[in-house]
Amino acid sequence: MIETPYYLIDKSKLIRNMEKIAHVREKSGAKALLALKCFATWSVFDLMRDYMDGTTSSSLFEVRLGREKFGKETHAYSVAYGDNEIDEVVSHADKIIFNSISQLERYAERAVGIARGLRLNPQVSSSSFDLADPARPFSRLGEWDVAKVERVMDRINGFMIHNNCENKNFDLFDRLLAQIEERFGSLLERADWVSLGGGIHFTGDDYPVDAFSARLRAFSDRYGVQVYLEPGEASITRSTTLEVTVLDTLYNGKNLAIVDSSIEAHMLDLLIYRETAKVSPNEGPHSYMICGKSCLAGDVFGEFRFADALKVGDRISFQDAAGYTMVKKNWFNGVKMPAIAIKELDGSVRTVREFTYADFEKSLS
Repeated sequence: MIETPYYLIDKSKLIRNMEKIAHVREKSGAKALLALKCFATWSVFDLMRDYMDGTTSSSLFEVRLGREKFGKETHAYSVAYGDNEIDEVVSHADKIIFNSISQLERYAERAVGIARGLRLNPQVSSSSFDLADPARPFSRLGEWDVAKVERVMDRINGFMIHNNCENKNFDLFDRLLAQIEERFGSLLERADWVSLGGGIHFTGDDYPVDAFSARLRAFSDRYGVQVYLEPGEASITRSTTLEVTVLDTLYNGKNLAIVDSSIEAHMLDLLIYRETAKVSPNEGPHSYMICGKSCLAGDVFGEFRFADALKVGDRISFQDAAGYTMVKKNWFNGVKMPAIAIKELDGSVRTVREFTYADFEKSLS
Protein backbone atom coordinates (compact mmCIF):
# COMPACT_ATOMS: atom_id res chain seq x y z
CA MET A 1 0.00 0.00 0.00
CA ILE A 2 1.11 3.54 -0.73
CA GLU A 3 2.09 5.52 2.35
CA THR A 4 -0.48 8.18 3.19
CA PRO A 5 -1.29 10.93 2.70
CA TYR A 6 -1.74 10.87 -1.06
CA TYR A 7 -4.10 12.11 -3.73
CA LEU A 8 -5.47 9.25 -5.83
CA ILE A 9 -6.68 10.19 -9.31
CA ASP A 10 -8.95 7.51 -10.77
CA LYS A 11 -8.82 7.62 -14.57
CA SER A 12 -12.04 5.62 -14.91
CA LYS A 13 -13.87 8.37 -12.99
CA LEU A 14 -12.01 11.13 -14.78
CA ILE A 15 -13.01 9.76 -18.15
CA ARG A 16 -16.70 10.07 -17.27
CA ASN A 17 -16.27 13.83 -17.09
CA MET A 18 -14.22 13.81 -20.27
CA GLU A 19 -16.96 12.00 -22.17
CA LYS A 20 -19.55 14.58 -21.10
CA ILE A 21 -17.22 17.37 -22.19
CA ALA A 22 -16.74 15.65 -25.54
CA HIS A 23 -20.53 15.37 -25.92
CA VAL A 24 -20.99 19.10 -25.30
CA ARG A 25 -18.19 19.94 -27.72
CA GLU A 26 -19.81 17.85 -30.44
CA LYS A 27 -23.37 19.11 -29.91
CA SER A 28 -22.58 22.79 -29.32
CA GLY A 29 -19.50 23.43 -31.43
CA ALA A 30 -17.83 24.95 -28.39
CA LYS A 31 -14.21 24.26 -27.55
CA ALA A 32 -13.16 23.21 -24.04
CA LEU A 33 -9.99 24.42 -22.34
CA LEU A 34 -8.79 22.96 -19.06
CA ALA A 35 -8.53 25.70 -16.40
CA LEU A 36 -5.11 25.08 -14.89
CA LYS A 37 -5.84 27.28 -11.87
CA CYS A 38 -8.11 24.47 -10.66
CA PHE A 39 -6.20 21.39 -11.77
CA ALA A 40 -2.74 21.18 -13.28
CA THR A 41 -1.61 17.63 -12.54
CA TRP A 42 -0.02 16.99 -15.90
CA SER A 43 0.47 13.25 -15.39
CA VAL A 44 -3.10 12.71 -16.59
CA PHE A 45 -2.95 15.16 -19.50
CA ASP A 46 -2.32 12.19 -21.80
CA LEU A 47 -5.93 11.16 -21.19
CA MET A 48 -7.49 14.61 -21.03
CA ARG A 49 -6.00 15.97 -24.24
CA ASP A 50 -8.00 13.42 -26.26
CA TYR A 51 -11.22 15.04 -25.03
CA MET A 52 -10.33 18.72 -24.70
CA ASP A 53 -8.97 21.43 -26.97
CA GLY A 54 -6.24 22.89 -24.80
CA THR A 55 -5.66 24.89 -21.64
CA THR A 56 -6.24 28.31 -20.17
CA SER A 57 -4.07 29.96 -17.56
CA SER A 58 -3.80 32.68 -14.95
CA SER A 59 -0.04 33.26 -14.93
CA LEU A 60 3.19 32.87 -16.83
CA PHE A 61 3.99 29.54 -15.21
CA GLU A 62 0.55 28.12 -15.99
CA VAL A 63 0.63 29.16 -19.64
CA ARG A 64 4.06 27.60 -20.01
CA LEU A 65 2.89 24.39 -18.34
CA GLY A 66 -0.13 24.28 -20.63
CA ARG A 67 1.99 24.66 -23.73
CA GLU A 68 4.70 22.20 -22.69
CA LYS A 69 2.63 19.49 -20.98
CA PHE A 70 -0.79 19.64 -22.66
CA GLY A 71 -0.07 21.16 -26.04
CA LYS A 72 -2.95 22.03 -28.35
CA GLU A 73 -4.53 25.48 -28.04
CA THR A 74 -3.09 27.60 -25.24
CA HIS A 75 -4.80 30.69 -23.84
CA ALA A 76 -3.00 33.16 -21.62
CA TYR A 77 -4.80 35.35 -19.11
CA SER A 78 -3.61 37.24 -16.05
CA VAL A 79 -5.12 39.90 -13.83
CA ALA A 80 -1.97 41.87 -14.62
CA TYR A 81 1.19 41.12 -16.59
CA GLY A 82 4.60 42.57 -15.79
CA ASP A 83 7.20 43.98 -18.18
CA ASN A 84 9.55 41.16 -17.21
CA GLU A 85 7.17 38.37 -18.25
CA ILE A 86 4.97 39.51 -21.12
CA ASP A 87 7.31 38.38 -23.92
CA GLU A 88 7.63 34.89 -22.49
CA VAL A 89 3.87 34.67 -21.99
CA VAL A 90 3.29 35.56 -25.63
CA SER A 91 5.87 33.00 -26.76
CA HIS A 92 3.82 30.18 -25.22
CA ALA A 93 0.30 31.35 -26.15
CA ASP A 94 -2.07 31.17 -29.10
CA LYS A 95 -4.36 33.78 -27.56
CA ILE A 96 -3.72 36.37 -24.88
CA ILE A 97 -6.57 37.91 -22.89
CA PHE A 98 -5.95 41.21 -21.15
CA ASN A 99 -7.81 42.04 -17.97
CA SER A 100 -8.03 45.77 -18.61
CA ILE A 101 -7.83 48.30 -21.39
CA SER A 102 -4.71 49.78 -19.81
CA GLN A 103 -2.95 46.40 -19.96
CA LEU A 104 -4.08 45.98 -23.56
CA GLU A 105 -2.70 49.39 -24.49
CA ARG A 106 0.57 48.71 -22.69
CA TYR A 107 1.26 45.32 -24.27
CA ALA A 108 -0.77 45.04 -27.49
CA GLU A 109 2.24 45.63 -29.72
CA ARG A 110 4.30 43.05 -27.86
CA ALA A 111 1.54 40.51 -28.55
CA VAL A 112 1.50 40.99 -32.30
CA GLY A 113 1.27 37.61 -34.00
CA ILE A 114 -1.23 35.97 -31.65
CA ALA A 115 -4.93 36.62 -31.10
CA ARG A 116 -5.68 39.29 -28.50
CA GLY A 117 -8.76 39.51 -26.32
CA LEU A 118 -10.18 41.46 -23.41
CA ARG A 119 -12.00 40.37 -20.28
CA LEU A 120 -15.51 41.77 -19.86
CA ASN A 121 -17.30 42.07 -16.52
CA PRO A 122 -21.10 41.94 -16.85
CA GLN A 123 -21.46 42.89 -13.16
CA VAL A 124 -23.72 39.90 -12.49
CA SER A 125 -22.70 36.41 -11.43
CA SER A 126 -23.86 33.16 -9.86
CA SER A 127 -21.43 33.31 -6.94
CA SER A 128 -22.74 32.95 -3.41
CA PHE A 129 -19.32 33.82 -1.95
CA ASP A 130 -18.25 37.46 -1.98
CA LEU A 131 -14.64 36.27 -1.82
CA ALA A 132 -14.99 34.50 -5.18
CA ASP A 133 -17.51 36.80 -6.86
CA PRO A 134 -15.97 38.33 -10.00
CA ALA A 135 -18.88 40.79 -10.17
CA ARG A 136 -18.54 42.04 -6.58
CA PRO A 137 -18.61 45.82 -6.05
CA PHE A 138 -15.39 47.53 -7.15
CA SER A 139 -14.22 44.34 -8.89
CA ARG A 140 -10.87 44.56 -10.65
CA LEU A 141 -11.76 41.66 -12.97
CA GLY A 142 -12.50 42.94 -16.44
CA GLU A 143 -13.98 45.94 -18.21
CA TRP A 144 -17.67 46.83 -18.10
CA ASP A 145 -17.99 50.14 -20.01
CA VAL A 146 -19.14 49.32 -23.55
CA ALA A 147 -18.17 52.71 -24.94
CA LYS A 148 -14.60 52.37 -23.69
CA VAL A 149 -14.28 48.86 -25.11
CA GLU A 150 -15.62 49.97 -28.49
CA ARG A 151 -12.67 52.36 -28.79
CA VAL A 152 -10.12 49.50 -28.64
CA MET A 153 -11.89 46.99 -30.89
CA ASP A 154 -9.24 47.51 -33.55
CA ARG A 155 -6.72 45.82 -31.25
CA ILE A 156 -8.71 42.74 -30.18
CA ASN A 157 -10.85 40.08 -31.79
CA GLY A 158 -12.32 38.24 -28.82
CA PHE A 159 -13.56 38.35 -25.25
CA MET A 160 -13.46 36.35 -22.05
CA ILE A 161 -16.39 36.55 -19.63
CA HIS A 162 -16.22 34.58 -16.39
CA ASN A 163 -19.25 35.07 -14.15
CA ASN A 164 -20.32 31.52 -13.28
CA CYS A 165 -19.15 30.08 -9.97
CA GLU A 166 -20.19 26.58 -8.89
CA ASN A 167 -23.29 27.04 -11.05
CA LYS A 168 -25.23 23.78 -11.25
CA ASN A 169 -28.43 25.47 -12.43
CA PHE A 170 -28.91 25.62 -16.21
CA ASP A 171 -31.78 28.11 -15.94
CA LEU A 172 -29.52 30.48 -14.01
CA PHE A 173 -26.78 30.05 -16.61
CA ASP A 174 -29.32 30.83 -19.33
CA ARG A 175 -30.46 34.01 -17.56
CA LEU A 176 -26.93 35.21 -16.95
CA LEU A 177 -26.01 34.64 -20.60
CA ALA A 178 -29.10 36.58 -21.68
CA GLN A 179 -27.97 39.48 -19.51
CA ILE A 180 -24.53 39.31 -21.13
CA GLU A 181 -26.14 39.43 -24.57
CA GLU A 182 -28.30 42.37 -23.60
CA ARG A 183 -25.39 44.34 -22.21
CA PHE A 184 -22.58 43.42 -24.60
CA GLY A 185 -24.39 42.37 -27.78
CA SER A 186 -22.94 45.20 -29.87
CA LEU A 187 -19.44 44.08 -28.87
CA LEU A 188 -20.09 40.36 -29.36
CA GLU A 189 -21.23 41.01 -32.94
CA ARG A 190 -17.74 42.34 -33.73
CA ALA A 191 -15.83 39.47 -32.12
CA ASP A 192 -14.47 36.26 -33.63
CA TRP A 193 -14.43 34.27 -30.39
CA VAL A 194 -15.88 34.43 -26.90
CA SER A 195 -14.84 32.44 -23.84
CA LEU A 196 -17.63 31.98 -21.30
CA GLY A 197 -15.15 30.91 -18.63
CA GLY A 198 -15.59 28.16 -16.09
CA GLY A 199 -17.71 27.52 -13.03
CA ILE A 200 -20.46 25.75 -14.99
CA HIS A 201 -21.02 22.28 -13.52
CA PHE A 202 -22.34 20.71 -16.71
CA THR A 203 -20.72 17.35 -15.96
CA GLY A 204 -22.80 16.91 -12.80
CA ASP A 205 -25.60 14.39 -12.45
CA ASP A 206 -28.88 15.32 -14.17
CA TYR A 207 -27.48 18.48 -15.75
CA PRO A 208 -29.39 19.09 -19.02
CA VAL A 209 -26.36 18.87 -21.27
CA ASP A 210 -28.39 18.86 -24.50
CA ALA A 211 -30.24 22.05 -23.55
CA PHE A 212 -26.90 23.56 -22.50
CA SER A 213 -25.35 22.57 -25.81
CA ALA A 214 -28.26 24.02 -27.77
CA ARG A 215 -27.97 27.30 -25.86
CA LEU A 216 -24.26 27.51 -26.65
CA ARG A 217 -24.92 26.72 -30.30
CA ALA A 218 -27.58 29.43 -30.51
CA PHE A 219 -25.23 31.97 -28.91
CA SER A 220 -22.46 31.04 -31.33
CA ASP A 221 -24.74 31.27 -34.35
CA ARG A 222 -26.29 34.57 -33.28
CA TYR A 223 -22.97 36.38 -33.01
CA GLY A 224 -20.88 34.33 -35.41
CA VAL A 225 -18.29 33.49 -32.77
CA GLN A 226 -16.31 30.47 -31.71
CA VAL A 227 -17.39 29.73 -28.15
CA TYR A 228 -14.91 28.51 -25.56
CA LEU A 229 -15.60 26.93 -22.19
CA GLU A 230 -12.99 26.77 -19.45
CA PRO A 231 -14.01 23.84 -17.23
CA GLY A 232 -11.97 23.38 -14.07
CA GLU A 233 -14.05 21.56 -11.47
CA ALA A 234 -16.31 20.26 -14.23
CA SER A 235 -13.32 18.46 -15.73
CA ILE A 236 -12.20 16.63 -12.61
CA THR A 237 -15.19 16.50 -10.27
CA ARG A 238 -15.45 13.25 -8.26
CA SER A 239 -12.36 11.82 -9.92
CA THR A 240 -9.95 11.97 -6.99
CA THR A 241 -9.68 11.12 -3.31
CA LEU A 242 -7.30 12.24 -0.57
CA GLU A 243 -6.22 9.11 1.25
CA VAL A 244 -5.27 9.55 4.91
CA THR A 245 -4.56 7.45 7.99
CA VAL A 246 -5.81 7.86 11.56
CA LEU A 247 -2.91 8.72 13.88
CA ASP A 248 -4.78 9.17 17.15
CA THR A 249 -8.25 9.18 18.67
CA LEU A 250 -9.51 11.03 21.73
CA TYR A 251 -12.69 12.26 23.35
CA ASN A 252 -13.25 15.90 24.26
CA GLY A 253 -17.03 16.16 24.34
CA LYS A 254 -17.02 14.51 20.92
CA ASN A 255 -15.11 11.60 19.48
CA LEU A 256 -12.11 12.99 17.62
CA ALA A 257 -9.76 11.34 15.17
CA ILE A 258 -6.51 12.98 14.05
CA VAL A 259 -5.21 12.08 10.60
CA ASP A 260 -1.89 12.56 8.82
CA SER A 261 -3.14 15.44 6.69
CA SER A 262 -4.30 19.03 7.07
CA ILE A 263 -7.00 21.14 5.47
CA GLU A 264 -4.82 24.27 5.49
CA ALA A 265 -2.00 22.41 3.78
CA HIS A 266 -3.85 19.91 1.57
CA MET A 267 -7.48 21.03 1.05
CA LEU A 268 -7.21 24.76 1.58
CA ASP A 269 -10.58 25.68 0.05
CA LEU A 270 -12.33 23.91 2.93
CA LEU A 271 -10.81 26.49 5.24
CA ILE A 272 -11.26 29.47 2.94
CA TYR A 273 -14.94 28.82 2.27
CA ARG A 274 -15.73 27.14 5.62
CA GLU A 275 -16.86 23.98 3.90
CA THR A 276 -16.73 20.33 4.97
CA ALA A 277 -14.92 17.50 3.26
CA LYS A 278 -16.86 14.55 1.83
CA VAL A 279 -16.70 10.99 3.10
CA SER A 280 -18.71 8.17 1.55
CA PRO A 281 -20.88 6.43 2.67
CA ASN A 282 -20.91 8.67 5.81
CA GLU A 283 -23.30 6.46 7.73
CA GLY A 284 -23.18 4.21 10.76
CA PRO A 285 -23.49 4.41 14.54
CA HIS A 286 -20.05 5.93 15.23
CA SER A 287 -19.65 9.69 14.83
CA TYR A 288 -16.23 11.35 14.68
CA MET A 289 -14.85 14.78 14.08
CA ILE A 290 -11.92 14.22 11.72
CA CYS A 291 -9.09 16.62 12.47
CA GLY A 292 -5.87 17.53 10.71
CA LYS A 293 -2.46 17.27 12.33
CA SER A 294 -1.39 20.91 12.04
CA CYS A 295 -1.34 23.26 15.01
CA LEU A 296 -4.22 25.33 13.59
CA ALA A 297 -7.14 24.93 16.02
CA GLY A 298 -9.66 24.96 13.19
CA ASP A 299 -7.88 22.28 11.16
CA VAL A 300 -11.00 20.11 10.89
CA PHE A 301 -12.21 18.14 7.86
CA GLY A 302 -15.70 17.73 9.30
CA GLU A 303 -17.90 15.36 11.27
CA PHE A 304 -18.72 11.99 9.73
CA ARG A 305 -20.33 8.69 10.63
CA PHE A 306 -18.66 5.29 10.38
CA ALA A 307 -19.82 1.69 10.62
CA ASP A 308 -17.11 0.86 13.17
CA ALA A 309 -15.24 2.75 15.84
CA LEU A 310 -12.10 4.31 14.41
CA LYS A 311 -8.70 3.17 15.60
CA VAL A 312 -5.12 4.13 14.92
CA GLY A 313 -4.07 2.89 11.48
CA ASP A 314 -7.51 3.06 9.87
CA ARG A 315 -7.67 4.59 6.40
CA ILE A 316 -10.14 7.33 5.41
CA SER A 317 -10.83 8.54 1.87
CA PHE A 318 -11.92 12.14 1.40
CA GLN A 319 -13.93 12.37 -1.80
CA ASP A 320 -13.83 14.93 -4.61
CA ALA A 321 -10.32 16.06 -3.77
CA ALA A 322 -8.93 17.13 -7.16
CA GLY A 323 -10.04 20.74 -7.59
CA TYR A 324 -8.04 23.56 -6.01
CA THR A 325 -6.07 21.11 -3.86
CA MET A 326 -2.91 19.96 -5.61
CA VAL A 327 -2.48 23.46 -7.06
CA LYS A 328 -2.79 25.01 -3.57
CA LYS A 329 -0.99 22.52 -1.35
CA ASN A 330 1.66 24.10 0.84
CA TRP A 331 4.25 23.41 3.51
CA PHE A 332 2.38 24.88 6.52
CA ASN A 333 3.82 23.40 9.74
CA GLY A 334 6.17 21.35 7.58
CA VAL A 335 3.41 18.76 7.24
CA LYS A 336 4.39 16.25 4.57
CA MET A 337 2.75 16.97 1.25
CA PRO A 338 0.55 14.19 -0.10
CA ALA A 339 2.03 12.08 -2.84
CA ILE A 340 0.16 11.98 -6.17
CA ALA A 341 -0.95 8.57 -7.45
CA ILE A 342 -2.97 7.48 -10.46
CA LYS A 343 -5.34 4.56 -10.75
CA GLU A 344 -5.11 3.41 -14.34
CA LEU A 345 -8.01 2.12 -16.42
CA ASP A 346 -6.84 -1.46 -15.81
CA GLY A 347 -7.09 -0.93 -12.03
CA SER A 348 -3.36 -0.72 -11.34
CA VAL A 349 -2.11 2.14 -9.16
CA ARG A 350 1.17 3.97 -9.64
CA THR A 351 2.76 6.80 -7.69
CA VAL A 352 3.81 9.64 -9.99
CA ARG A 353 5.20 12.06 -7.43
CA GLU A 354 6.35 11.98 -3.82
CA PHE A 355 7.45 14.98 -1.76
CA THR A 356 10.30 14.77 0.71
CA TYR A 357 12.22 16.88 3.18
CA ALA A 358 14.41 18.00 0.30
CA ASP A 359 11.38 19.61 -1.38
CA PHE A 360 10.48 21.37 1.87
CA GLU A 361 14.02 22.63 2.30
CA LYS A 362 14.29 23.86 -1.29
CA SER A 363 11.02 25.78 -1.02
CA LEU A 364 12.65 27.99 1.59
CA SER A 365 16.00 29.74 1.88
